[in-house]
Amino acid sequence: MFSTFLVSLALLPFAFAQESLDVKAIEAHFTQSHLVPDLFASFNPSALLSLDYAGVGVVQPGQLLTKEQVGPTPTVTVTPANSSVSLDGIYTLAMVDADVVGSKLPGGQTRHWLVNGVTISGSTVANSSATAITGYAGPWPASGSGPHRYVVAIYAQPSTFAAPAAYSQPNLPVGTFDFNAYVQESGLGPLVAATYINVEEGTTTLAIPSTSAVVTSTLLPSSAVQTSSKSTTASAPSGSSTSGASSINVKLFGFTATAASLALALI
Repeated sequence: MFSTFLVSLALLPFAFAQESLDVKAIEAHFTQSHLVPDLFASFNPSALLSLDYAGVGVVQPGQLLTKEQVGPTPTVTVTPANSSVSLDGIYTLAMVDADVVGSKLPGGQTRHWLVNGVTISGSTVANSSATAITGYAGPWPASGSGPHRYVVAIYAQPSTFAAPAAYSQPNLPVGTFDFNAYVQESGLGPLVAATYINVEEGTTTLAIPSTSAVVTSTLLPSSAVQTSSKSTTASAPSGSSTSGASSINVKLFGFTATAASLALALI
């Protein structure tokens, strides 16, 4: 029994590091794609959001897709970053077009999806009893305008939430609005989770600023846990990456060893 306890104890830092690295990876994706600060002043999610499109499957953050692939309404899942995060509240779900990197959007972002009052059943976002201010309208960027960044985000919707008058009635068509102003004026928050995809139509003739790559081996989950992993680079604009740690150093009873080797030694 004691050896089983030690094995479990040895593996705990690995699970913690994986969860932390997943959050660090999505934060890095939002920085390398310039969504921070183009759309968000900062980005500190407490959960991970995934999109599953029929015929495509679960997409990676920043994955480059066609407008045909993202036409159907995706299944949205939200997974807590750690065991202390609860997802039993009411939320607002949104998809906005932040346009291409370096774009100036004085008119605001294009609203492709805005649903108030969604819940999370298991890990799946359910909107059967929610209010669809704008029902899902798949991305449709102009031909030659470059890879647009479509952000899907979910915010906590408190009991004091009150939608601005212009966005309080259902069935509004796709249109532009100041997304951050909407979040502030309605009393939404905090941001729980978000991801993004790139959708491009035709070949761009624009000079789009380059984005840096996400190297997951540089993402440290915690100063208390040392990690090292094979360097995995996600090139823009697809921005997909594999996050995780292949070696976790654990100090136990005055000795330092990897979690995996310690577990094997105690079996």
